[in-house]
Amino acid sequence: MNTPKELKYTKDHEWVSVDGDVATVGITDFAQKELDELVYVEVETVGETLAQEEVFGTVEAVKTTSDLFMPVSGEILEFNEELDENKGDNPTMVNEDPYGKGWIVKIKLSDLSELDSLMDAAAYTDLVS
Repeated sequence: MNTPKELKYTKDHEWVSVDGDVATVGITDFAQKELDELVYVEVETVGETLAQEEVFGTVEAVKTTSDLFMPVSGEILEFNEELDENKGDNPTMVNEDPYGKGWIVKIKLSDLSELDSLMDAAAYTDLVS
Protein backbone atom coordinates (compact mmCIF):
# COMPACT_ATOMS: atom_id res chain seq x y z
CA MET A 1 0.00 0.00 0.00
CA ASN A 2 1.29 3.41 -0.98
CA THR A 3 1.10 6.00 1.84
CA PRO A 4 3.27 9.06 1.08
CA LYS A 5 4.91 10.44 4.22
CA GLU A 6 4.45 14.11 3.26
CA LEU A 7 0.63 13.90 3.29
CA LYS A 8 -1.96 14.04 6.08
CA TYR A 9 -4.80 11.50 6.32
CA THR A 10 -8.33 11.17 7.72
CA LYS A 11 -10.08 8.21 9.31
CA ASP A 12 -12.42 8.33 6.29
CA HIS A 13 -9.52 7.66 3.88
CA GLU A 14 -9.01 11.11 2.39
CA TRP A 15 -5.50 12.52 1.98
CA VAL A 16 -4.44 16.17 2.15
CA SER A 17 -1.49 18.02 0.66
CA VAL A 18 -1.01 21.65 1.77
CA ASP A 19 0.61 24.52 -0.12
CA GLY A 20 0.22 27.75 1.88
CA ASP A 21 -3.50 28.11 2.61
CA VAL A 22 -4.63 25.79 -0.22
CA ALA A 23 -5.09 22.07 0.29
CA THR A 24 -5.40 19.42 -2.39
CA VAL A 25 -7.62 16.48 -1.39
CA GLY A 26 -8.13 12.99 -2.75
CA ILE A 27 -8.81 9.46 -1.56
CA THR A 28 -6.04 7.15 -0.45
CA ASP A 29 -4.56 4.23 -2.31
CA PHE A 30 -6.17 1.95 0.30
CA ALA A 31 -9.62 3.48 -0.35
CA GLN A 32 -9.43 3.23 -4.13
CA LYS A 33 -8.37 -0.42 -3.88
CA GLU A 34 -11.25 -1.18 -1.50
CA LEU A 35 -13.76 0.54 -3.80
CA ASP A 36 -12.28 -1.06 -6.93
CA GLU A 37 -12.82 0.63 -10.30
CA LEU A 38 -14.46 4.03 -9.95
CA VAL A 39 -17.14 4.84 -12.49
CA TYR A 40 -18.20 8.29 -11.28
CA VAL A 41 -16.94 11.11 -9.07
CA GLU A 42 -19.44 13.81 -8.15
CA VAL A 43 -18.62 17.14 -6.52
CA GLU A 44 -21.35 19.78 -6.60
CA THR A 45 -19.92 21.94 -3.81
CA VAL A 46 -17.43 24.11 -5.74
CA GLY A 47 -17.68 27.65 -4.35
CA GLU A 48 -19.19 26.47 -1.06
CA THR A 49 -17.53 26.76 2.34
CA LEU A 50 -17.90 23.54 4.35
CA ALA A 51 -16.90 22.50 7.85
CA GLN A 52 -14.47 19.72 8.68
CA GLU A 53 -16.12 16.28 8.23
CA GLU A 54 -19.02 17.60 6.11
CA VAL A 55 -19.77 15.69 2.89
CA PHE A 56 -18.37 17.47 -0.18
CA GLY A 57 -19.07 14.83 -2.83
CA THR A 58 -19.31 11.14 -3.65
CA VAL A 59 -17.36 8.46 -5.45
CA GLU A 60 -19.21 5.65 -7.16
CA ALA A 61 -17.75 2.25 -7.94
CA VAL A 62 -19.44 -0.66 -9.69
CA LYS A 63 -20.92 -2.04 -6.46
CA THR A 64 -21.09 0.91 -4.06
CA THR A 65 -21.23 4.68 -3.56
CA SER A 66 -19.22 6.39 -0.83
CA ASP A 67 -19.39 9.91 0.56
CA LEU A 68 -16.34 12.16 0.50
CA PHE A 69 -15.74 14.08 3.74
CA MET A 70 -13.96 17.41 4.20
CA PRO A 71 -10.65 16.72 5.95
CA VAL A 72 -10.49 20.37 7.05
CA SER A 73 -12.84 23.35 6.90
CA GLY A 74 -12.66 25.58 3.86
CA GLU A 75 -14.01 26.74 0.54
CA ILE A 76 -14.02 24.29 -2.35
CA LEU A 77 -12.05 26.14 -5.02
CA GLU A 78 -11.81 23.55 -7.75
CA PHE A 79 -12.96 20.08 -8.81
CA ASN A 80 -10.45 18.10 -10.87
CA GLU A 81 -11.68 18.52 -14.48
CA GLU A 82 -10.12 15.18 -15.43
CA LEU A 83 -12.73 13.47 -13.20
CA ASP A 84 -15.70 15.69 -14.10
CA GLU A 85 -18.24 13.94 -16.34
CA ASN A 86 -18.79 17.24 -18.18
CA LYS A 87 -15.09 17.69 -18.98
CA GLY A 88 -12.49 14.89 -18.84
CA ASP A 89 -14.87 12.15 -17.62
CA ASN A 90 -12.07 9.87 -16.45
CA PRO A 91 -12.90 8.76 -12.86
CA THR A 92 -10.49 5.83 -13.14
CA MET A 93 -7.68 8.41 -12.85
CA VAL A 94 -8.28 8.09 -9.08
CA ASN A 95 -7.51 4.36 -9.34
CA GLU A 96 -4.50 4.89 -11.58
CA ASP A 97 -2.85 7.78 -9.70
CA PRO A 98 -4.64 8.52 -6.39
CA TYR A 99 -1.92 10.87 -5.06
CA GLY A 100 -1.17 12.64 -8.34
CA LYS A 101 -3.47 13.20 -11.31
CA GLY A 102 -6.35 11.56 -9.39
CA TRP A 103 -6.74 14.39 -6.86
CA ILE A 104 -10.39 15.37 -6.35
CA VAL A 105 -10.67 18.96 -5.02
CA LYS A 106 -8.66 21.98 -3.98
CA ILE A 107 -9.73 23.83 -0.83
CA LYS A 108 -8.91 27.27 0.57
CA LEU A 109 -8.29 26.45 4.22
CA SER A 110 -10.34 28.27 6.87
CA ASP A 111 -8.43 27.02 9.92
CA LEU A 112 -4.86 25.77 9.52
CA SER A 113 -4.90 24.37 13.07
CA GLU A 114 -7.36 21.65 11.93
CA LEU A 115 -4.45 20.02 10.09
CA ASP A 116 -3.13 19.01 13.52
CA SER A 117 -6.13 16.69 13.99
CA LEU A 118 -5.21 14.65 10.90
CA MET A 119 -3.04 11.53 10.89
CA ASP A 120 0.48 11.22 9.58
CA ALA A 121 1.41 8.35 7.26
CA ALA A 122 2.46 6.02 10.12
CA ALA A 123 -0.82 6.52 12.03
CA TYR A 124 -2.88 6.01 8.86
CA THR A 125 -0.96 2.83 8.01
CA ASP A 126 -1.70 1.53 11.52
CA LEU A 127 -5.40 2.35 11.03
CA VAL A 128 -5.76 0.29 7.86
CA SER A 129 -3.46 -2.61 8.76
